[in-house]
Amino acid sequence: MNAALDLLAVVMVIVATVLIGAYGLRVSRTTSDFFVASRTVRPVWNASAISGEYLSAGTFLGLSGLVLLDGVRGFWFPIGYAAGYLLVLVFVAAPLRRSGAYTIPDFIEARLESPLARRVTSVAVLIIGWLYIVPQLHGAGITLDVVADVPPWVGGVVVAVLVAALVAAGGMRSITFVQGFQYWLKLAALLVPVVAVVFALRGAPTEIEPAVAFPAEAGPSGIDAYATGSLLLALLLGTMGLPHVLVRFYTSPDGASARQTTVLVVVMVSAFYAVSSAMGLLSRIAAPDLAHPGAADTVVLVLPSRIFPGLVGELLTALIVAGAFAAFLATSAGLVVALAGVVSQDVFGGTVRSFRVSALLCTAVPLVIALVTAPAGLGSSVGAVFVFAASCLSPIVLLGVWWRRLTARGAVAGMVVGGGACALSLLVYTAVGGVGLAAPYLAEPAAWTIPLATVVTVVVSLTDRTGPPARTDRYLARLHVPERG
Repeated sequence: MNAALDLLAVVMVIVATVLIGAYGLRVSRTTSDFFVASRTVRPVWNASAISGEYLSAGTFLGLSGLVLLDGVRGFWFPIGYAAGYLLVLVFVAAPLRRSGAYTIPDFIEARLESPLARRVTSVAVLIIGWLYIVPQLHGAGITLDVVADVPPWVGGVVVAVLVAALVAAGGMRSITFVQGFQYWLKLAALLVPVVAVVFALRGAPTEIEPAVAFPAEAGPSGIDAYATGSLLLALLLGTMGLPHVLVRFYTSPDGASARQTTVLVVVMVSAFYAVSSAMGLLSRIAAPDLAHPGAADTVVLVLPSRIFPGLVGELLTALIVAGAFAAFLATSAGLVVALAGVVSQDVFGGTVRSFRVSALLCTAVPLVIALVTAPAGLGSSVGAVFVFAASCLSPIVLLGVWWRRLTARGAVAGMVVGGGACALSLLVYTAVGGVGLAAPYLAEPAAWTIPLATVVTVVVSLTDRTGPPARTDRYLARLHVPERG
């Protein structure tokens, strides 16, 4: 590796990000610009931006590492990630756009006419967002540490400062331009090295036996049905609970545009996942010694220099470093925009000035967490966020769109029970490694926490004597009746 070349790549990404963000700043003037880009983002660019923020550190570095570690089992992550958008397309994309809301708490309050439900939703959004930002900051630290022997805290600080400045300066409109550019950079940053490695390994002799590179226990016969099913359920439904994903649909001009955007997102993220998974498979052949926790997250950065000693390997590594840093920036920026919108409206009154202050606060909290914690596996960390989002928010969003009898008390009960059960389960498993026969259910709780949250929500809503708000039918009609013209 060439540390100077890698750092130059990082600097170039930062400069490009600042310049593109500055262009967005020129057209960000109104409150609507800052919160939802004035609802004028067209499908292709919106899909690029959504894909840019969705493909995080856990995907760019962690997915290849998961495939390296687990073989076929690692493929469930990209399948679940991509399929989650199909559910968004079918069930919530267009209705959320038609709601006229700026944020998820906006939607919940408008749907249920309850300040309490809004506050609980806001807390859930903040927890999900902060937990998701932390792996991005850890990933930035890992990247600079591996390629340039820079202290791990530097990468996190650089990403946090840059994201806070961009979001505070230009809001959603500015970040949309940045994220769209960063998606295509990330795709190229992995596609070019993968193609190069494939051609380099084609027909080349290898000392790695197939049984070693692709052991039977890592194939279909080794799949744990419960763990795999629970994980897939979390990934499918978790997308509907991610604040930075849902807020994007508020930027579309109308419901039809939101649906078109979602279709394009499925195509774009699937293309990226195919490339990232291919990198993991190539790593099982060329770098099996990295197949252990911690080292696996670095395989994307290490593999090119192993295959191509010299300048070619250094250039490919620099390209990957550029893409990795773009991933950290794009996802962190999308999350901070979503969180700043929530905090600004719930705490400070929803002005442009308060949005900027909120952006700084929403970046500072996960930065502190990242600085005082050690990075775990990036893929598994992001997976835990999906489990929590699926258990806490997804049932409420889905029922809020499609079930007229949902009440504020039911929604609050479902969020508290689902989120609390998920958090307790993961904490117990992390602390003691599970409890006897309960260990697999604590490690992958989505299969029971999501149904639990849904049942609690439905039962409490049905027994709530206050019933749904009087204007529920009118509001639901607004969500489901297509726009004219």
